[in-house]
Amino acid sequence: MTKYEFKSMVSSHAESLKMYAFHFTHDDEDANDLVQDTVLKAITYHDKFKEGTNLKGWLYTIMKNTFINNYRRLVKISSMVTKSDEISSSNLVYSSTNNRGENQFVMDDIKAALNELSEEYYVPFTMYFEGYKYHEIADHLDIPIGTVKTRIHVARKSLKKSLKPYAYGIQSSVFPGVNF
Repeated sequence: MTKYEFKSMVSSHAESLKMYAFHFTHDDEDANDLVQDTVLKAITYHDKFKEGTNLKGWLYTIMKNTFINNYRRLVKISSMVTKSDEISSSNLVYSSTNNRGENQFVMDDIKAALNELSEEYYVPFTMYFEGYKYHEIADHLDIPIGTVKTRIHVARKSLKKSLKPYAYGIQSSVFPGVNF
């Protein structure tokens, strides 16, 4: 079968293809586009058609697969792109809570509270916070271990008092697991 004969056979099914396309799309313009895509694919891949098989069934299969592929593509694009002009409040909450801008304010307050400590409390507390053991701090500062524990305790109480606004309602993500 020549390409010209094949085109004329495909063209003879155009009306039934349009009705079948309308069954999928429920819109005249979209149905016309689907028929056009189907005919274009059928002519492009005419060498895949085997003579003696049902041409109408082959065209319907192409149309159904084309519609499904276009639908999947549309769903995928729609899920990635927000089509509204305004951003919904749920999207605003998501973007504003994930930027962690409040961490800078918390960190500034913690630094200010640490700077209020005298050096005798600041050094043992920061060493303990960095992971040193009591006996390592005592050896480094050349003071008794009991004094180290007392200074760390006093520093924690002072920090807790300075950072009291953060005690309720605001969880620090700067120092997770640290309760003031």
